[in-house]
Amino acid sequence: MTLSVDALSRPGLEPLSFSLAAGESVALSGPSGAGKSLLLRALADLDPCVGDVTLDGKDRRAMSGPDWRRLVGYLPAEPGWWSDRLEDHFQNWDALAPLAGRLHLKAGVDDRPVPQLSTGERQRLALLRAIERKPKVLLLDEPTGPLDEEATAAVETLLKEQQNHGLALLWVTHDRRQAERVATRRFWIDRGRLREALQEDAQ
Repeated sequence: MTLSVDALSRPGLEPLSFSLAAGESVALSGPSGAGKSLLLRALADLDPCVGDVTLDGKDRRAMSGPDWRRLVGYLPAEPGWWSDRLEDHFQNWDALAPLAGRLHLKAGVDDRPVPQLSTGERQRLALLRAIERKPKVLLLDEPTGPLDEEATAAVETLLKEQQNHGLALLWVTHDRRQAERVATRRFWIDRGRLREALQEDAQ
């Protein structure tokens, strides 16, 4: 599996090109407002953009936006919820319950209305929602931003296991140490211009 991006651009993003292979994790860093979220939204086909994006050689223009996002999942920094009933957002909560426990979500969390959940709980639940769809690529916009160290470590461990099973990750993080832990390649974006960080840049 390869996600290939060729001359992708939109307002706020200079044309950029890169590829992401199955089981690869790439960290994306840069100042606030540099274009990180714009890039993820463009890759997820949520905003108008130009350029070519393919998955396994198949052009995303050959499928609908929802079908594309089943393959290239997107976890925004502030996930949306269309129902107050948590179970409405999952196909099979019982199957996910063991993973929820590993993410330090308490038993019975699925019985609580979404507005009563903390920001950190909603973030971890949104990650489970994304994983349940079994995407080939997952675009992560600061998935551990609202989490403490213990929950962050649990999320990183779970995503590493998914990566070992072939899931490709593009992971926005402002934490240099986290980038070193979770990624084998690092991208830097500033004023909409993307470059791959060299090893010495990461020091």
